[in-house]
Amino acid sequence: MAEPAEDHLLMLIDDEPAQCRLITALAAREGWRTIIARDSETAIAMLGTRQGMQLGAIVLDQWVPGDDACTLIAELKSRRPALPILMLTTSSSPLLAVEAMRAGATDYLIKPVAPDRLLQALRAATARDLSTSELQPLTEKFGTTLDFDSMIGAAPSFRAALAVAAKAARTQGTVLIEGETGTGKEMLVRAMHAASPRSRSPLRIINVGGLPVNQVESVLFGHEKGSFPGAFERHIGALQHADGGTLVLDEIDRLAPAMQLRLAQFLERGDVQPIGARHSFRLDVRLIACANASLRGLAEGDLFDLALLDALSVTQVNVPALRERSGDIPALARHFLARIGEQPGLRPLGITDGALSLLAAYDWPGNVRQLQATLFRAAVFCEGEALTAQDFPNLSTMLGETPRISVPSPEGAGVTLYAPDGNLRPLEDIEADVIRLAIGHYRGRMTEVARRLGIGRSTLYRKLSELGIDNAA
Repeated sequence: MAEPAEDHLLMLIDDEPAQCRLITALAAREGWRTIIARDSETAIAMLGTRQGMQLGAIVLDQWVPGDDACTLIAELKSRRPALPILMLTTSSSPLLAVEAMRAGATDYLIKPVAPDRLLQALRAATARDLSTSELQPLTEKFGTTLDFDSMIGAAPSFRAALAVAAKAARTQGTVLIEGETGTGKEMLVRAMHAASPRSRSPLRIINVGGLPVNQVESVLFGHEKGSFPGAFERHIGALQHADGGTLVLDEIDRLAPAMQLRLAQFLERGDVQPIGARHSFRLDVRLIACANASLRGLAEGDLFDLALLDALSVTQVNVPALRERSGDIPALARHFLARIGEQPGLRPLGITDGALSLLAAYDWPGNVRQLQATLFRAAVFCEGEALTAQDFPNLSTMLGETPRISVPSPEGAGVTLYAPDGNLRPLEDIEADVIRLAIGHYRGRMTEVARRLGIGRSTLYRKLSELGIDNAA
């Protein structure tokens, strides 16, 4: 939890008492003190008060001004340009997100907002460095589930992760997926479920790190009516809801020790006993766990149950950070821009080599999710036909002059035929470069790569294996 600070003052523009209490309590976890404005006129007036001058952020519920929410955002922004503004809304429309951002909103949260999502947005609002002022994660998501063959990336470490995941998808065992926040673990989970024998059965994803510690047991295992104070109704746990299907536990590295032990017991015996129940019952659930940190490292420090780790890691997938596969950034950027261009209120955009060089030079602590959010924000404000380095001003400020990094261009890409000594390079080296170039050009879509190279898929995979690049088909 962040330490309370005098400048952590939040204005909440909302007229719903229950939501005001919830957001005030959540914000207090991060050291925020909240003042409430019930309408837009009060909010504008409060900006000029002594408290208003100390504000660190504003959270605005769209329902208060209604259709005039973007007008209010613009008015607030004109009076306090540096003040972060977060908009709450029930709408998942990308068009509204675009309009709110153009009006000056810093972030866009869909109700009911998850506690960890709100706290994440507030943490970003307090950040002082340039790396977070432009690169905050947004709530826009492109919901299409990709199959393994459609995933973007030619880096050996990424293709190796896909190969392990694809093989594990066809089995029934538990899987542990480790990788930093934003690397694409959820994308991988959904691809695994779609390719598994349980694809027609339920898939439930629970972020255990975002749950209050005293609620985790009930959420996972369920409880009977009257089993504890406040248990007014019987609750069916996530494990039972996923019976016959797959349950994904995200941020399992944040699971409390007592729950680690109970989960290990479930994986050993396969039965569940809800809180307050007299009897247990067996379930058929496939468990996939995701972790942002190394569970092996936590276990070695006695911070994670070794028995649970052994039960989870029947198969382990390690998803590399984006900085470890920076060569995939051009293909990822073009892919995201194509999908962003399909959203209401936006249009297809190209991207220059200078902009790609800038993106490739940044280390992306938020990984692929951060790259997507950054491209989305740049696309919202771009007035030209292609994104340039000037469309990423904070990146330019952080990195200085646009780095001179060679970025493969589909139009001008070539393969070196000669070695430095003037002799022709070996044929197998040239062939390897051609295949790598094709994988990058076709964004890792291996079926298309094979078709364009005029070879069979099995031949392509054999050659990839010889090159040391595992594939997930």
